[in-house]
Amino acid sequence: MKNATSLTRRNFLKTSATGVTITTALSYSNVLGANERIRLGAMGTGGRCRSLMGNAKKNADATFTAICDVYSPRMGDAMEHAPEAKQYSDYRALLDDKNVDAVIIGSPDHWHVKMTTDAVNAGKDVYCEKPVTHKIEEGAALIQVVEASKRVVQTGTQQRSWEHFILGKQLVDNGTLGDITAVRMWWYQNYYSRQLPKEVNFAKLDQKAWLGNAPAQEVTPLKYRTWRWFWDFGGGALTDLMSHWIDVVHWYTGSPTPTSAMATGQRYLLKDLECPDTLTCVLDYPKNFTATYLGQMHSAVDDGGLELRGTKATMKLDRNVLTIHPEGGEPDVNAGGIKPSITIRSRADGTTAHLRNWLDCIKSRQTPAANIRVAVECARACHIGNLALRQERKVKWNAQTARVEG
Repeated sequence: MKNATSLTRRNFLKTSATGVTITTALSYSNVLGANERIRLGAMGTGGRCRSLMGNAKKNADATFTAICDVYSPRMGDAMEHAPEAKQYSDYRALLDDKNVDAVIIGSPDHWHVKMTTDAVNAGKDVYCEKPVTHKIEEGAALIQVVEASKRVVQTGTQQRSWEHFILGKQLVDNGTLGDITAVRMWWYQNYYSRQLPKEVNFAKLDQKAWLGNAPAQEVTPLKYRTWRWFWDFGGGALTDLMSHWIDVVHWYTGSPTPTSAMATGQRYLLKDLECPDTLTCVLDYPKNFTATYLGQMHSAVDDGGLELRGTKATMKLDRNVLTIHPEGGEPDVNAGGIKPSITIRSRADGTTAHLRNWLDCIKSRQTPAANIRVAVECARACHIGNLALRQERKVKWNAQTARVEG
């Protein structure tokens, strides 16, 4: 057997495992209005939003004219990326600003639907972090309002714009893996070794505005800093982490909706949080495959990734590298398993390309890579998994009625 091939964008056409010509759509240049500047607003300027701002401002045709947060120190931090931007404490005032063409939403999950809806109704294009919904029943109405608005809405599942993930999709489509019957996903992070959340200056936080439609309650520093792990504001590991991988699974398989879910998890060490720090979720899909997710928050060894197991080959994939391991291939005596026949390494952060795709679609009015339908489908799978977890039962999804049975 030949040595593993390290693929690049240039030689990929020559070395695909199936011998079928593969075309790529990795460049988003040469769009109409390429010299027109897009004026951006940022809403909810926490760490992830500021990271997106840093990526977005690398584009010469993008500039930030407004920022908004209900915690004023966050706006101060965001000014590093937008020193001349107008500051707002109420996002609705930002949406009224005629000097804003499009917005990036980095708020807690429970604000995503409301802010996205208000933004498209105000005539703004939107980049919203995932998950696009906080509850399963929000999805259908959100699709309707976004599509009726004709606005460009991109969701932050950036793998859809990441070069080696795109090439992986083409390999799957060309039959390289054969029939896929099992997908394994994982993500490991280490919250356990982190210091306790920094103090929050509540005199500078509009707690009522931050809570929004969540039940009235005390906003503690822990809730404010780790909101993803409280049910009123986030959805734990499934909506925060599994969402990235299950979106790839939907994209690769063309099967966007699970038929059932089972899940189990516990708070073994991080007992001050509401969502489990360790959990397993199993999703069955109508195209005859099962997707399993394992996550925990006490060890970051191995980080995150997924593998798709087919009758011809197995694909192993993360944000750094994609490898194909053929059935019956050459054993790897040093690492174990089968030596890869194809290796594709990442060359950049997919977020940069994902934002570029959004900006180009704003100009061309084309549908972006992570459009509102695939975003809702991604979130829905995570919500079904969380329903199974919280109800401690197998949850079945009825695709015809678009409802959970029972």
